Parts: sequence; C-alpha cells; structure tokens
Amino acid sequence: MTRMTSFSDGTIVPVLGQGTWMIGDDPRTRDAEQQALSRGLDLGLTLIDTAEMYGNGKSERLVGEVIQGRRDEVFLVSKILPEHAGEMTMMLHAEKSLERLGVDRIDLYLLHWESRFPLEEIVAGFEELIDEGMIARWGVSNFDTRAMNRLNEIEGGEQCAANQVLYHLGSRGVEFDLLSWQQEHLQPMMAYSPLGRGGLLDHPALLAVADRHDATPAQIALAAVLRQDGLIAIPKASSVAHVEANAAALEIELDAEDIEVLDRAFPPPTAAQPLDTL
Repeated sequence: MTRMTSFSDGTIVPVLGQGTWMIGDDPRTRDAEQQALSRGLDLGLTLIDTAEMYGNGKSERLVGEVIQGRRDEVFLVSKILPEHAGEMTMMLHAEKSLERLGVDRIDLYLLHWESRFPLEEIVAGFEELIDEGMIARWGVSNFDTRAMNRLNEIEGGEQCAANQVLYHLGSRGVEFDLLSWQQEHLQPMMAYSPLGRGGLLDHPALLAVADRHDATPAQIALAAVLRQDGLIAIPKASSVAHVEANAAALEIELDAEDIEVLDRAFPPPTAAQPLDTL
C-alpha cells in the first residue's frame, strides 16, 4: 500500500520515501545499497532524497546509477550546501549535482541549512534555476518556525515547497508549532532520521506496541511519524530486507491505546523548543 501526499502545486508523492545519508561512501556496500534503493522503487517508495554533501557527491552518483532508465518513476530531491547558495555559485553547484545524478532536472532542491547569504539572494537563485529548467521547485532544510516566517515575508519566499527537519518519536519538538505552520501553508514537512538514533528502538514502550502489532520497533516508530498529515518520511535502508520492512510499516494503523503508550514514553511538546538537528 502506497500512501500519498501533495505539494501546493498539486504534485503527488508517496509519504514514505528513501533517504541516502551515509549511502554510497563505502565501495564494499555499494551493490547492497543500490539493490535496496531499486527494491524501494519497486515497492512504490519513489521519492529519493540525497545531497551534494553526502559522501562529497558519492551518494548522488549512486542514486544516479539506480534511477538510470527509471527516471520517470522517481521524485528526486537533493540539497545544496549553505556556502554554495550565493548568487555566483548556486548554478555551478546545481549543475554539478545534475551531472552526478545523470539527470537534467531535480524535482525538489533544498537549502541544506541556513546560510550566511541573504534569503533574498538565495530565493532569487532558486527561482533562476527554475527558469532555467534545472529544478522544478525549491525548499529548505533545518529551518525552525521563526526562519520559516522570515522566509515567507520576503518576495518569492512563499514559493518554498517543503522543509526537511529531524523528526522522530524521541524528537517531537516540531509538533508544537512548526508542523502546523507547514500544514497551514501547504508545505510538506520531510522527516529525516524518522527512526531516531542511538537506543530509541530499544525503548520498552516501542517493544510493547510492536509486540501488539507483530511488528518491529522500527516499524512502529515509522508508523508513529507517518500518522501526521502533510508529512514525508525518508528513512535510510541499506539492504533489501530493511527497505521491505520500512514499506510494511505503511500497513500499520496505531490505535488510541498505542498512541497513549507512546505519548507516555515520548511526551509531545507543551512549549516551543529549539529545533533539533544532526
């Protein structure tokens, strides 16, 4: 089952995509990583997220190899480093990403985090890339509510298509205001590292809910994130078995009792919090 959400321009994408952070770095795992991404496409996880920073371009190259011959199936996301987002450098680095990916257009191009360059300059650069046909739409990453408001106030800033942030059961601060802000502005939130890091998946509450559903803790953590409207989760999977398990999480429906257990263990925010990042 593939569940979908949409951008403000009506473009439909799956709510579960594929992340590629730390994929493509090691030649010894390259084949398995390619097989996992390909299997994900077969399962309908056709949104792939990468970045010029990941492996200094190695991730983009790997993604480019995977989608060769399948480009029409894929909604392709990549990210530009803040230091490359100036008027004189953005187009050059976008061209390099396109070359590594082996495509002529990126579907969604994100500013990886806030930059020293003025937002007005960055927005103008993104719009020029759209005019040149190099990208279809643009967005940001690691922007908190204050930064999103600032962006929305400048000319063209309302054209931002999405914001990609850290969001998982152990990091729920965005639920206080940022998630609702993006929902109101019809800008999907993209959740990176939705399975958390460290010992999150060993938590007894996750183990208990997983047991009720005959699922894994990772699947429950993913299902919890995917409950939110207007959200796209992009977990990384470096094996076919892992991507198949991620896809199966789409079938899990958490009930009120499940949510109560998870909320006790991972309380939702009651006040504004600084944006978590990795």
